[in-house]
Amino acid sequence: MTGPLHSSSGHNAAAGGGGKTIEEMYQKKTQLEHILLRPDTYIGSVEKHTQTLWVYEDGAMVNRSVTYVPGLYKIFDEILVNAADNKQRDPKMDALRVEIDVDGCSISVYNNGDGIPVEVHQEEGVYVPEMIFGHLLTSSNYNDNEKKTTGGRNGYGAKLTNIFSTEFVIETADGRRQKKYKQVFSENMGKKSEPQITKCKQGENWTRVTFKPDLAKFNMIHLEDDVVALMRKRVVDMAGTLGKTVKVELDGHRVPIKSFCDYVDLYMKSANCDRPDNFKKIYEQVNDRWEVCVSQSEGQFQQVSFVNRIATIRGGTHVDYVTNQIATHVMAFVNKKNKNANMKLHNVKSHLWVFVNALIDNPAFDSQTKETLTTRQGSFGSKCELSSDFLKKVEKSSVIDNVLSWADFKLSKELKKTDGSKKSRISGIPKLEDANEAGGKDSHKCTLILTEGDSAKALAMSGIAVVGRDYYGVFPLRGKLLNVREANHKQIMDNAEIQNIKQILGLQHGKQYDSTKGLRYGHLMIMTDQDHDGSHIKGLLINFIHSFWPSLLKVPSFLVEFITPIIKATRGQTTKSFYTLPEYEEWRNNLGASASSWTIKYYKGLGTSTAKEGRKYFEDITEHKKDFLWVDDQDGNHIELAFSKKRIADRKQWLTNFQRSIPSMVDGLKPGQRKILFCSFKRNFVKEAKVAQFSGYVSEHSAYHHGEQSLAGTIIGMAQNFVGSNNINLMYPSGQFGTRAQGGKDAASPRYIFTKLSHITRSIFPKDDDILLNYLNEDGQSIEPTWYMPILPMVLVNGSEGIGTGWSTYIPNYNPRDILANLRRLLNGESTVPMHPWYRGFKGSIEKTVNTKVAGSTYTVTGIIEVLDNTTLRITELPIRRWTQDYKDYLESLAPDTKNKDKVPFIEDVTCQGDNEDVYIQFTLSEKNMNIAMEEGLVKKFKLTTTIGTSNMHLFDSDGKIRKYDTPEQILEEFCHLRLEFYCKRKEALLKSIKLDLKKLENKVRFIRCVVDNEIIVNNRKRADLFLELRQKNFDPFPKKKKRAEPAAVGALEEEENEESPEAAGAEPSDYEYLLSMSIGTLTLEKIQELNAEKQKLVDDVEELENMSPKSLWLKDLDAFEKELDVLDQMDLAEELQREKRINAGKKGGSKAAPKKPRKKAASKKLDSDTEDDDFEPAVAKRGAQPKKTSSKVLSK
Repeated sequence: MTGPLHSSSGHNAAAGGGGKTIEEMYQKKTQLEHILLRPDTYIGSVEKHTQTLWVYEDGAMVNRSVTYVPGLYKIFDEILVNAADNKQRDPKMDALRVEIDVDGCSISVYNNGDGIPVEVHQEEGVYVPEMIFGHLLTSSNYNDNEKKTTGGRNGYGAKLTNIFSTEFVIETADGRRQKKYKQVFSENMGKKSEPQITKCKQGENWTRVTFKPDLAKFNMIHLEDDVVALMRKRVVDMAGTLGKTVKVELDGHRVPIKSFCDYVDLYMKSANCDRPDNFKKIYEQVNDRWEVCVSQSEGQFQQVSFVNRIATIRGGTHVDYVTNQIATHVMAFVNKKNKNANMKLHNVKSHLWVFVNALIDNPAFDSQTKETLTTRQGSFGSKCELSSDFLKKVEKSSVIDNVLSWADFKLSKELKKTDGSKKSRISGIPKLEDANEAGGKDSHKCTLILTEGDSAKALAMSGIAVVGRDYYGVFPLRGKLLNVREANHKQIMDNAEIQNIKQILGLQHGKQYDSTKGLRYGHLMIMTDQDHDGSHIKGLLINFIHSFWPSLLKVPSFLVEFITPIIKATRGQTTKSFYTLPEYEEWRNNLGASASSWTIKYYKGLGTSTAKEGRKYFEDITEHKKDFLWVDDQDGNHIELAFSKKRIADRKQWLTNFQRSIPSMVDGLKPGQRKILFCSFKRNFVKEAKVAQFSGYVSEHSAYHHGEQSLAGTIIGMAQNFVGSNNINLMYPSGQFGTRAQGGKDAASPRYIFTKLSHITRSIFPKDDDILLNYLNEDGQSIEPTWYMPILPMVLVNGSEGIGTGWSTYIPNYNPRDILANLRRLLNGESTVPMHPWYRGFKGSIEKTVNTKVAGSTYTVTGIIEVLDNTTLRITELPIRRWTQDYKDYLESLAPDTKNKDKVPFIEDVTCQGDNEDVYIQFTLSEKNMNIAMEEGLVKKFKLTTTIGTSNMHLFDSDGKIRKYDTPEQILEEFCHLRLEFYCKRKEALLKSIKLDLKKLENKVRFIRCVVDNEIIVNNRKRADLFLELRQKNFDPFPKKKKRAEPAAVGALEEEENEESPEAAGAEPSDYEYLLSMSIGTLTLEKIQELNAEKQKLVDDVEELENMSPKSLWLKDLDAFEKELDVLDQMDLAEELQREKRINAGKKGGSKAAPKKPRKKAASKKLDSDTEDDDFEPAVAKRGAQPKKTSSKVLSK
């Protein structure tokens, strides 16, 4: 057996060892020797590194290049963190002092609070301070079952500092044992002195570690500036993370930081240096373990974080935990704000600067250098859930602006890919007729005509034949342009029309245009129909330009429109063109009676114009070309209001303004009035209640959101019946609801007046129609229908007036008997007779002055003035809209004024004998002034005329679209078609209901007979058995349903009421409750006879209803309504006779007008168009008049 190899020197030779012995190749080192030999494993690199880090200089944190040795920085940090950890062990700790003696290469760290026990460790046989600082792998943190929020963990810590120091001094005072301990280690912990134990005071507790780093091991000869700067920065870190309860000193001076929030400000101070817009921080102390702060970054993610006061310069799981919450919220917010942003978490994080100060249970790091926390979130020992308040502050911060700006930049880069350019020739765009000079040196003279479709292009091409192809190009749009504000990024990128316009014009995304020199065309002309669709296309083009190149809209004459006539008037060889209806109406009114000699043609679109007319337009192109003028930034605001999704709430308010101001053609009501009617029907409002109380009821039961005071005004308006208000008031006025003296403004407070449904109202809105209406629902509450279905168009009966945003309307009042007569003509297949305005009780005259089919009619309304003698006049009627008090004030202004002696009066005296309903004003004047007035005309001189017209009758039709009606007959005919449809529906619904009742009666009769004849035994039986027998005998089940077929009173689903209807399959015991619940006293032959009589009546009703046509049903309702009108006439006549008696009695007494007193203010309740709810139309807002020869308040037949 061969023995081991030996070298000649006696050592073992290693095979292939290159001459090295086994002892040289395989060595055993002590723990201490291993640390000194391989320091990077324990303290990091001992070589110099250059890195950009934060340091503390001149009272701020500065991010600069630093050259340092990580290992040296680490051994300092171990002692510093060790001292700070004591705050967790003893909350009474309130001092941390650090001294860095650069010249002496010495560092001292002191902390008060509970010191280290000065006592011998029974197992190790040495003092505890020596064991902690001079024996490796000793620690108080080995028990992982004990949750600690300190920095130490692995048992190296301060020992590493000792090992890499030439001298290491530990001093501690144990106040409980009254012992003070001092021990000196040297030569890299290789030597140690004997501990010096002295006495200290009771309660004296502190620890100080002083060490001199072995600079040679770090390839240094002295403490360099950058290293010292980093050490000082760590001391400032401690001030920020420990908070105000610990006084931190550096080299004998207190660090001026008392909180983590103060600490973050050091970074903000640096970041905001030389910045016009300062970074703002958002701070929150989530709980006693987490402090979080966030600000914007410079385009890449930044973090400053601490775990148990250890600076985690590379972040870790604690930073991810906080950052993900913020980034997720910001991402959702930004993507909602800009639907094209498509932001991801990593995109958002690039714009965040996050600060975290956390206490974590038993933290784990990626290495002994502790730069990155690796502890899982579930093991943190606490939660950091950011509050909604904190996140809302983030929403309002510059972080959002930064992210949105970046998103816009990203999108802009993509949109630039489709940019156009200024070049003379482009190809590949279908249907483009390019101007010859487009993109050339004279491109600023060129005009691109965008037309509404191919037919409009044909008209434009006819015109170009006149002006030539050099400076005019044409491109037809395919319908409406994309609304780029609401479209997403992909839709814009994929939209060929948008890209074509950019190419044709040479538009470049994001470019600011002060002139059109960089474009292929200097002008963009929009050529569309003069209708709503044409206006929408114009708006979408303006919106497109404003969205991407708002500066272009400010360039004079860049954006223009080509207008064509709406109306042409021709007489002989003379033709006049009109581009707006008001322009035409003014011309027509000035012509008076001679207007009938002109032939009128209405142009509905560009297609109506011939090629010859197209050439004529372009021959006088300056007349047809109109510039869009940018006035100020409000223009841009209004463009956004119309087209931006961000302005939905504003736009709803804008649209609601005219929805509340313009009534429906169907029922003549505005939303507030409809809510009042709904609640009146629902409540079966036949007993009087105070207006104030009823307005509260309406507000609660109809989801009214505009204030009860405004609602009370609407109720009062619906109840007013003085001359010039309603022809038929739907609500009954009990008390002072206003008079013609002040146009309704003199109504009493809603607290003192009462109302209810007028008796005639239900004859106008039959209950049988309630089930057919489309009831609205708001937040689960059933409210009023889209519109009611009266038996005649109430919008003509009571008229309407309203002014909304972009729309206004005015409909005069008409005689309900005239409307009835025309409805009967239409039902008989006859033509309607023209109707003229009529106002209940008005005694003056209404004369038509102008009439056209295109723009409606104009009427002159005249009051009544009589000549009594050479010096006396009497007025017995004022025109509609002239209120008695206002007119008396006017007359008195013409009379002598005792306060103004220099005034020359025109009349001498005024006497009033009328009341609030009737006008009776008598006044005298000199013979000379009488002659002057007679020559000028009494009516004109004393302002006794007004005009009303039918040129502005805008209403919502049955589909909810605003439509202009030219004549009252047009409204009547459209109403007639809709109303007939509803009579068909009503007949069908009534027949179904009666037949159900009939079937139920038949079942009841049969059931009673079976009981009487003992075919069915009901006594001493289970209901389940009876149910089975009834089903076997084919009795019809009537299941109880939650949703009723016929709503109570008005169709609201306010309260559930069971309605029964037969169903053959799936019957349940409760479906026969209508039979089984009959009392024993009804199961008799007499009851059968009674039910048979009811049954016969229902059979007769079915037969009668089946034989009636929808027209017959309508005529029957009209007859019933006319009888109600007769009753109303008789009441009016009786009231008028009573008033005449009172006036005649007043004449005998002969009273003069009292001296004029200052006008009292109207009631605190403002009843005019300025109320919040426009639905209330005070009489002051009404216009209309009585036919000329009507002389009484009675509704003439």
